[in-house]
Amino acid sequence: MAGLTRVTSDASLDDVVAILERDGAVIVEDYVDDETLALLWDDLGPALESQEYCGDWYNGKQTRRVSSVFGRTANLTPVITHPLYLGAARRIMQVPTHIWVGKARVEMTPTIQISGTQLIQIHAGQGKQPLHRDDALHLRRHPTAGELAPTSRVQLMLAMSEFTAANGGTMVIPGSHLWDDERPPLAEEAIPTEMPAGGGLIWLGATYHGGGQNTGVDPRTGLTLALDLGNLRQEENQYLAVPKEMVLAYPEEVRRLLGYDRCPPGLGWLEMDDPYTVLEEAAVAAHLG
Repeated sequence: MAGLTRVTSDASLDDVVAILERDGAVIVEDYVDDETLALLWDDLGPALESQEYCGDWYNGKQTRRVSSVFGRTANLTPVITHPLYLGAARRIMQVPTHIWVGKARVEMTPTIQISGTQLIQIHAGQGKQPLHRDDALHLRRHPTAGELAPTSRVQLMLAMSEFTAANGGTMVIPGSHLWDDERPPLAEEAIPTEMPAGGGLIWLGATYHGGGQNTGVDPRTGLTLALDLGNLRQEENQYLAVPKEMVLAYPEEVRRLLGYDRCPPGLGWLEMDDPYTVLEEAAVAAHLG
């Protein structure tokens, strides 16, 4: 079985989008540089080391997970705004649609938002995670086999350590984003993600995947971030997960991706205004204080 398609960060966005629409997943071999990776380890590593194993069959009895990652580090900007990830997510999900307001036909483009975030470390002896679709969280339905359903999630797995077939590299079934809802995933159809530390796996929410079995000695660590449509509920409640002072540590684009934005035609407003004004007021108060 052929492996997943691999590109580098200088690949064209058009090519990456085409691969995602065809295969449902793509590997970017040089997703972040060594400096970014080191900063993330410095910020997130201690929390991971102190975390207990999950202890359940789905999340992994030999797996550690740490959430609320934007509340633990201010160094995720190059990860979430990588042009091939954020660019693909915008291209694939921010598709204009129209509504009628009286006799006016109004075109609207939805926003996207950061949904679930998690650092996942699979230790030796951990078995395979059940294959699943992440867009199942929103009870998405998928059309007749062979048709590309509207995408509500584009997800990233950043390799914090090397991913191999032996240490639990994420299992992916290429093309499964085109399946309907009646075809179950089979383990023998899945391909392990193999990439160096600093590499990134991007996949669509309808693509079947799951953590691999770690038959090696060393743990496998990945950082996963999900971008969802702005008109859906976030998997992880970012307003509670990330303190306001940590939100302010990020640039405006990331702040809005964390949910401080209004999705057309009118979701997420505060006092009938853009919720981003709350952060602007907080930034001014912090400066004056």
